[in-house]
Amino acid sequence: MQLSEFIKEKRNSVKLTQPELAEKAGVGLRFIRELEQGKVTVRLDKVNQVLKLFGYQAGAVKIETNE
Repeated sequence: MQLSEFIKEKRNSVKLTQPELAEKAGVGLRFIRELEQGKVTVRLDKVNQVLKLFGYQAGAVKIETNE
């Protein structure tokens, strides 16, 4: 699951609008919109501010390769 899908799913599961999530996370509404749209360049510290509301944080994930 992509980060954008994860954030949107979590936001919807707790019945928050994008403006409400932005306010609770202390980030701008534009950031939430771009995050949910899958913008590839976002600030990790802000991503973690949002994820923290749901009990998560971004971290390194091993990439599976076929080598």
